[in-house]
This record gives sequence, structure tokens and C-alpha cells, in this order.
Amino acid sequence: MGKYILRRLLWMMLTLFVVAFITFVLMHLVPGGPWDREKELPAQVIENLNQKYGLDKPLFVQFGSYIWNALNGDLGISYIYQDRGVTDIILGGLPVTATLGLVAFALAIVLGVSLGVAAALKQNSVIDYFSVAYATVFASVPAFVLGIFLMYTLAVQFHWFPTGGWGTLQHIVMPAIALAALPAAYTARITRASMLEVIRQDYVRTARAKGLAERVVLWRHISRNALIPVVTVAGPELAALVSGSFIIETLFSVPGIGRLFVQGVFQRDYGLIMGAILFYAFIIAIVNLVVDIVYAMIDPRIRYD
Repeated sequence: MGKYILRRLLWMMLTLFVVAFITFVLMHLVPGGPWDREKELPAQVIENLNQKYGLDKPLFVQFGSYIWNALNGDLGISYIYQDRGVTDIILGGLPVTATLGLVAFALAIVLGVSLGVAAALKQNSVIDYFSVAYATVFASVPAFVLGIFLMYTLAVQFHWFPTGGWGTLQHIVMPAIALAALPAAYTARITRASMLEVIRQDYVRTARAKGLAERVVLWRHISRNALIPVVTVAGPELAALVSGSFIIETLFSVPGIGRLFVQGVFQRDYGLIMGAILFYAFIIAIVNLVVDIVYAMIDPRIRYD
């Protein structure tokens, strides 16, 4: 396992390098620059700004300098946040994004697994039909559409929650629901299918034939084996939710990393764009590694050489 983790970490470093390179190239291929404004700046001002931020150097020098600084924990500086370090900006938005993402993830897993298990155990019942209908509908509804609906009904019409902002529990409810609905639908669908497959296995029938209590059969023989596909889905869901939702954070004015990234894109803030994307790639790589380790913990048959 130790060699496997080391190998994965090395591949992760290579992946981050490739992500940084592609992002850097795409940023400079897009027409325009960070100093393009409605009111054009004087040429001398633009030249001074390029010298200040090193944008007057050849692109390969800029990229090499960025990679070297990133290896030392410096993700550059932001052009639109008064020369603040990108690392500090991301760390400032991380608690907000992580809190919202973890709440949404917990809601998605609890709701999705509960619906999936109940639907599998009570196949062709009302709860089964409800679970299938929920998974079908909310798997097709984009998060921002649900967010707008929640904002209009719960905030504008009923005044139960604020339309946006951050700081209280009320600010978390609507964006968390909007983020959790889609992954909960996928989780419910995967859980139901996995549970039904495991329930039909011979070893489950054998356990019941031996007279084991249904509770023991459910938790020891069914749930443990049915969890593996659920973990497969939960890993990417966690990575996506914790690293932030651009649209939902912008829609609800949540001061997280996703909203910062959107602002960086619109303002062509190269440092903020690069830093945010590298952060997302890092989170996804780490979560995928953790998921693989959890596989081995859940199913002893899984071994990594």
C-alpha cells in the first residue's frame, strides 16, 4: 500500500503540472489581457504593469517562474485584489466553500443512501416509486435552476431565508439544498441498483437460510458489499462540492473559492485563475486517492501492489 500511495503521489504531481501548463496556455491564447478595460489605459501604464507583474517576459520564463514559486507554496499575486497573495485569497475562501460543500455532501449522502436502501428493501412500493421519481427528476435539473426556484419561493415569496450572503445558518440552507439535490439523486440511483444486485446473491440467501436476523443480514452481508459503488460515486461528489460550485456561490453571493474564481475569469486575473484551478485539481486528486484507500478498507479483497 505504501508503494502504491507513493506512486499515486508522483502521478498527482505530474497531473498538476499538466493542468498548470494547459491552463497557462489557454489563458494566453484567449484574446485580451488583464489590463483590458472599458476605458483604455495609457500604453505607458500598461507597460509599467506588465513589468511589475512579470508579464513582459517570454511565456516560457513566466511559466517556469510560476511553477518554481508554486512548488514553494507561492501561487502568485492577484491583480484585482490589491496585490494580495493568491494563496491567502484561496485560504480565505476555503472555510466558506468547505463548510457549504461538506453540508451539501452530508445531505446528499444521507438522503441518497436512505432513499436507495429503502427503495431496494421495499421494491415496487410507494417509497420505491418515490425514490425512482426523485432520482429521475433531480438528475435532470441543473443546480442553478433549483437555486433560482428556491430563491424565488423560500426567500422572495415566503421570506424564510435571505436571498444571499454568508454568516448564519440560514445562509447555508438554500445553497446546500441546491448543491445536494443532484448528487443525492445519483447516490439514490446507485444505492438502489447496488442493493438489489447484492440482495439477489447466493451468500445472502445462505445467510438468511441459516436463520440470521434480518438486521444482521442487512448490515453485515448486504450493506457492506453494496457500499463499494456508492463510495465510487461519493468520492467525485465530495471533491466537486468541497472545491466549490461556481454558479451556486455566485448566485447566492457566497464568498467562497468558486465565486472568487468567477471574478478572476471575468477580470482576467491570471494568478487567481491558475491558483484556483490548481487547487481544484489538487483536491480532486487527493479525494480520489482517499477513495481508493477506502476501497481496501471496505472490501479486503481489494489490494494494491
